[in-house]
Amino acid sequence: MRPEVRLVLQRYAEVIAAGAAGLFGAWLVWLGGYLLLPLGLFLIAIAALWALQALRRLSFVREVEAPGLVEVDEGQIGYLGPTFGGYLALPELVELRRVTLYRQQLWRLKQADGQAMLIPLGARGAEKLFDAFAALPGIDMQALAAAASSEGSDTVVWRKEAVGGNVRYLNR
Repeated sequence: MRPEVRLVLQRYAEVIAAGAAGLFGAWLVWLGGYLLLPLGLFLIAIAALWALQALRRLSFVREVEAPGLVEVDEGQIGYLGPTFGGYLALPELVELRRVTLYRQQLWRLKQADGQAMLIPLGARGAEKLFDAFAALPGIDMQALAAAASSEGSDTVVWRKEAVGGNVRYLNR
């Protein structure tokens, strides 16, 4: 198999698997019956949601073009870079922003105590951040995918504010 084709198949493997599950659901619908028809429709719906999520996750998949390694483990995000890095707990996160510094796109994660961490979008393992950010309460996944794939100015993707003892989540 040609290397270019193999790379495309690897990149879109999850979308292809979701499409195959949808086709299997369509086959079950075609067979019909009281059991297979609803099961097939259910499988088609699940496959469509899976494909949508896989397409959104694709905006986080990039070639490794920045130094460092991203780790996501049990509610903690870590970045091990050559000059800066550290760990942040997801429950302590108050702001998620995409910034551009020196023509490099970065995620800026800010904690309640003011500590901030910068993670290059092109770091090894940065695609794991999609699922970690999806756990943030009130986050707009479409805005997150758009921020990951867009170029340009700084974008606040998610923010948590405490107002009078109540917590609000602001998107964009």
